Amino acid sequence: MLGGMYKPLVWFGVGLILSCTSVEETEKRLIPLKTTEELRIDDIRQYVADDPVRAIHLIGIYEILYGKEFLAPALALKEEAIGNLKAAQSKAIDEKRWDDAASLARSLAGLGISVENTGNEPDFVLADAKQKLTAGNDLGAFLSAVRAHELEPLSFDDALLFLERAVTVKQRRTAAFFLGVAEQAGEIAEELRSYAQGKDTAADMIKGVATVVVDRGIRIEQGFGMPDRVLGSAFFVDTSGLLITNYHVISSEVDPAYEGYSRMYVRMGDASSPKFPAKVLGWDKAMDLALIKAEVKAEYVFSVADRIIPQVGDTVYAIGSPGGLEKTVTQGIVSALGRRFLQIGDVIQIDAAVNHGNSGGPVVDKEARLVGIVFAGAEQYQGLNFAVPAERLAAALPAMISGGKAERPWLGLTVSETASGAEIIYVAPFTPAWEQHIKEGTFIKSINGAEVNAPQGMLIPALQDILFPTKPGELVALETSDGNRRVLMSISRPDMPLAEAAKKDSRERMAAPLFGLILAPSVGHSSAMPYLVKKVVRGSIADEAGLSAEDPVSIRAFRLFEKDGYALLDIRVKKRRMGYLETVMQLPAALASPDTL
Repeated sequence: MLGGMYKPLVWFGVGLILSCTSVEETEKRLIPLKTTEELRIDDIRQYVADDPVRAIHLIGIYEILYGKEFLAPALALKEEAIGNLKAAQSKAIDEKRWDDAASLARSLAGLGISVENTGNEPDFVLADAKQKLTAGNDLGAFLSAVRAHELEPLSFDDALLFLERAVTVKQRRTAAFFLGVAEQAGEIAEELRSYAQGKDTAADMIKGVATVVVDRGIRIEQGFGMPDRVLGSAFFVDTSGLLITNYHVISSEVDPAYEGYSRMYVRMGDASSPKFPAKVLGWDKAMDLALIKAEVKAEYVFSVADRIIPQVGDTVYAIGSPGGLEKTVTQGIVSALGRRFLQIGDVIQIDAAVNHGNSGGPVVDKEARLVGIVFAGAEQYQGLNFAVPAERLAAALPAMISGGKAERPWLGLTVSETASGAEIIYVAPFTPAWEQHIKEGTFIKSINGAEVNAPQGMLIPALQDILFPTKPGELVALETSDGNRRVLMSISRPDMPLAEAAKKDSRERMAAPLFGLILAPSVGHSSAMPYLVKKVVRGSIADEAGLSAEDPVSIRAFRLFEKDGYALLDIRVKKRRMGYLETVMQLPAALASPDTL
């Protein structure tokens, strides 16, 4: 990523210096020596014109390494790079590439720069919504309009524009959202109000739910051939035939590691109904979501405009095809919020009956508002069911609509929630945070200027939510408790960040992000063990295993099972709380950590 940033000091010559060659002649034949500072400036300069974001990121590294004494040439390049960022934004505006203009606005905002006379992110997002509305892209238009309203409240005229379209395409819950925005500032025609305030029934919503069938050919079990099929559910989010389901339902369609046969279909009725071929448009593996398309006319479309966060005890309904039994509706309540089972964000726990085949189906409340998407990814919790919150679906959809794998930003941090805030317990090697020398043991104060005050257990999802709408390659401002404010260029998040980190880092350092075991060398300690436990992360694998600070530890083995998604750490430990009795332990940890940024 850094090009040639870490080149050593080099002499450039023309060959061997012979003993008969005079010193004066030799000096004439040598290319002048370049210092490491000059080499780094050369590296930065090559990016200033074509990749100013990367140039600014590298200038941040230069400043950390060399300080103010050598900063003058870097500052000149920084001003040039900022000018190129502004020019790129102006070009995006002229070409009506509003999404690019918004992305550049976020990078400029990270630098603390407001571009006069061109607008800021909310203006571009709203312009994008109107452009999509004109083009007939209703789903994209509604998503952008809601996002624009979150950034800056919509005017009456703008809210009315989207309300009228929602009524025209018969998306009642979307109409209700824009009605709520518009009626705060003006009078609404009765026919618009009447439609938006109506209520859809379960019979209506069932028409918008389909069964997903993924045919994977024949599998051999005990010498017999058995049909290999994956069943799931999906629901329409646009009249053009776009449906939402779970990634794990359709994974064989897009996973490069899968080498077998795979064909996907949807059907709207029972097993005797026709099956329609379907294709995957985009997917977000970290969120277990996928966007698929079938040439089927949607009789009902679920709204993704609502930003409903249900409360514990609220009644909910799950709709889907458990065991392939189409049009099944089950009732339950929200049992809990904030469960951390996915790599990004949190999920809702429900007690509505959900079985194999429900995955990807909608969960709605008593007002017919979409509150979640069923997923079945926690086999160890039999009888407990979970759903991805609808608000996270809305945030994930724009990237999936763009097509292919949804790219998410990655800084390279693992954090732990403590009473003092979000503590950085690990910085992965060769990541933006590592390059800019973010220190482990410091606390995150703000991201992009936003300080987060979240309920207990929800601080990390709240920090992830700040990064989630941004794109890899944008500048992100990170302020830490040591008084530093870094501006980093994010990169694309790996499918399993800690699996990638484990291939590049030592096993004793990987003990922190995977097992919650922060180690330090036991130099000067009477124990023969090479490490002492410096800290145990509360609620971690190490904490549950009874380890504590000052325990002497020796690592016997560290094994990575990337395909199966877990790692094992074999240790010998003398537990202080047990009178330093020596014990051999094996600690397992999932690689899909939910505590990364």
